[in-house]
Amino acid sequence: MTEIKVDVNEAACPLGEIRVDCKGQTCPVPLVETRKALRRAKPGDIVIVTGTHPSSMKEIPMAVEALGLELVSVEGVERDWTIRIRR
Repeated sequence: MTEIKVDVNEAACPLGEIRVDCKGQTCPVPLVETRKALRRAKPGDIVIVTGTHPSSMKEIPMAVEALGLELVSVEGVERDWTIRIRR
């Protein structure tokens, strides 16, 4: 199984940004890793999730809405997407 990359290093990411790279992962891994990053994020932080699994591109925004968080953007196509969420 490929390692999920979560980058919270302030040198690599601007302050208040957490990046989650789920490329190559299938359900439910992208959603699970996104939820972990959201729990780690502070209010106002942006979680940026990249992935390639088509279903996750739909499931993550639904979860964000259910959690009452702000879906900043969903960009890309089903097999190469980026989702930005504000905690």
